Amino acid sequence: MSPEIFDEADLPLEDLAAIGLVADGRLKLEEADLKALLSGRRTQMLSLKNLEYADIKITSLNAKISLVPGINGNPELMIHPTYLRSTAPKYLTEEESWALETGDELSLEKDIVDENGQKKRVLIEFDRETNQFLETDEEKVQAPDEINGHPLTPEQKAKFKRGKEIEVSDGTKVQYTATNRNGIRANRLSLIASIVFDGGISYLLFHGIKALVGQKHNAASSTQSEGYQETVQKMQQQQEAAPAPVLDLTGEKKSRTLTCRSR
Repeated sequence: MSPEIFDEADLPLEDLAAIGLVADGRLKLEEADLKALLSGRRTQMLSLKNLEYADIKITSLNAKISLVPGINGNPELMIHPTYLRSTAPKYLTEEESWALETGDELSLEKDIVDENGQKKRVLIEFDRETNQFLETDEEKVQAPDEINGHPLTPEQKAKFKRGKEIEVSDGTKVQYTATNRNGIRANRLSLIASIVFDGGISYLLFHGIKALVGQKHNAASSTQSEGYQETVQKMQQQQEAAPAPVLDLTGEKKSRTLTCRSR
């Protein structure tokens, strides 16, 4: 779960149009995919048609997309197709990369030195949809302050940032991941994460969450806990008093007209 690091007004609309995701000034992305882009995460696998990108014409391509900061600070578009062969980071041993590729390990933590000579701890995962290793700086992962109204302890926040499974008192289990657009897996199909900022609270509504690895959603997964229902009431009361940021990650497509800042 990461905060938004890009502004919607700075989206590279020309590049998005070139891969068929903008038509008549409207972005053809689901709300959850847009949130993923603005937060620096990858979208779900998209079916791109009639691409004209980097002087290359492609009839169709299944790929994920993401944004990275460009040289001038504006976001630049990245396309992540499914690669025939994976390339592991040099700091992983053969045994470590094999464990991630086969699923024996969901993630690994490594202390590395980046290209700028800075030490950092990263979380390494393997995305089977694109056949790529994903590296996440743990310091840039934002843990929620509450899940379904239940506060997370400092220990739980630290575990979440490390990609470890945590459980709150209503039985909801959550785990951070960079391999899907929501940035989480859970044992429930729906949950509400709350983040405190500047004295206020921002609510993130997640629906259609992927199950924890090795598990499947069942009838209990769709049950909304008492904490979830109480948090919904708090959101409604807050909205009536003073509108606050609420993002509904239902995955539904919504009509959105975009304007782009001059570069």
